[in-house]
Amino acid sequence: QVSAALKEGRVTPTELCQRCLSLIKSTKFLNAYITVAEEAALKQAEESEKRYRGGQLLGVLDGIPIAVKDNFNTAGIETTCASNMLKGYVPPYNATVVQKLLDRGAVLLGKTNLDEFAMGSGSTDGVFGPVRNPWSYSGQYKEKSVPKSHSEDKESNWVITGGSSGGSAAAVSSFTCFAALGSDTGGSTRNPAAHCGVVGLKPTYGLISRHGLIPLVNSMDVPGILTRCVDDAAVVLGSLAGHDPKDSTTIQDNFKPFELPSLTDVSKLSIGIPKEYHAPGLSSEILALWSKAADLFKNAGARVIEVSLPHTRYSIVCYHVLCTAEVASNMARFDGLEYGHRSDMNKSTESMYAATRREGFNDVVRGRILSGNYFLLKQNYENYFIKAQKVRRLIANDFVKAFESGVDVLLTPTTLSDAVPYMEFIKEDNRTRSTQDDILTQAANMAGLPAINVPTALSERGLPVGLQFIGRSFQEKQLLTVAKWFEKQVKFPVIQLEEVKRHDPAVFQHQKSASFS
Repeated sequence: QVSAALKEGRVTPTELCQRCLSLIKSTKFLNAYITVAEEAALKQAEESEKRYRGGQLLGVLDGIPIAVKDNFNTAGIETTCASNMLKGYVPPYNATVVQKLLDRGAVLLGKTNLDEFAMGSGSTDGVFGPVRNPWSYSGQYKEKSVPKSHSEDKESNWVITGGSSGGSAAAVSSFTCFAALGSDTGGSTRNPAAHCGVVGLKPTYGLISRHGLIPLVNSMDVPGILTRCVDDAAVVLGSLAGHDPKDSTTIQDNFKPFELPSLTDVSKLSIGIPKEYHAPGLSSEILALWSKAADLFKNAGARVIEVSLPHTRYSIVCYHVLCTAEVASNMARFDGLEYGHRSDMNKSTESMYAATRREGFNDVVRGRILSGNYFLLKQNYENYFIKAQKVRRLIANDFVKAFESGVDVLLTPTTLSDAVPYMEFIKEDNRTRSTQDDILTQAANMAGLPAINVPTALSERGLPVGLQFIGRSFQEKQLLTVAKWFEKQVKFPVIQLEEVKRHDPAVFQHQKSASFS
């Protein structure tokens, strides 16, 4: 819709950019952004304006304000991974996905907050502080949340965004940009999308280039897409997908961007409900919603069948072994010699290495490095790493069998519950929280399958709840078509951001619509 408004001249790229920048300032309390590239963004908007005047558009994304998670390299813009290790690091090149967006005329507003090195599920563990969920300040949540006592500080009542791409999810949810990039290793795009009431797409492994995404787990990392509706996710995917000579794991075939059809007849669809996703800790509210969604498909004529993915119960343990092992390997590059933080300790090279890593990494990152190196020790390698790889193959085969049985798309919950208050979230350590929060999402990463979170309803507390669709490998069009049909049926409400209305009602009115495609 905003793309059409730009074409018709109802708003200029510069006006749109300025409105988003002013909204970023007025929602600073959310802590969604680490760096705001105001000058560069306005320059890009100006260039876009010239193209609009000359009728030489670069595509649907021309002039559209976007944000990028701060673990993607951006030339000339600081890239920190929310860590002391990379604080002040300015990359000399753009990640492929960032370059592709800029080549299509998108306006890069800034870099969004995350858990340090994307290790976490709350966006609470970065050095720049936690990200606040915009829904904490929504009319819907305020209406339902009653302070326990008059003295209770309303500041302590805010809820987390989920993670690790919480900054990107909050940025899209609070109208400061129209789309954002996240990364997804075990659910880091879908989890915050569910908690912030936005669409979060994790594409098939290999469909989008990882070049320039600072790696966490090479065999599972995928750039994720966060938008306010499914159509927008398809537009961004069309701009990003395809082979990249700089990433040997990308597909060789050319990718044809697609427009999503409006599905009217779902009678030929077969929806699988994996019984193992009825996981311990799943809230009764989400279970009821999952059931209701299955009935929605059934009543519309789709075939809804229960399927079994028997190795799901081993997946979270298997995921943590593989994840920490690859983390240990990837983090070895941060030694204080070539880039990033360097300690003043100069007794010896070894002491400089040790001090640099102690000062540059938080406890969570150091803990994962230690675990990973333990699993990779010669005496443990066979028992842990190799065994986990074998279990990973069994998990992937479970999905293959389910799809071979005639199922088109799997329907599952995305999270165990709605977003929890920050004060409650930090009572548990990062590892415990990640185990709980990744349980429904990481299997899709282990199998390399596409998956999407679709915001579905508001919980009894007035907070967003999402459901996840998992598709066949490289069948994004089918997956997104089903997700779009579902999105249309559930009619998820627009966030009523009272703070934003008060700061700048004109911006809120202008950007109230969900879609830019």
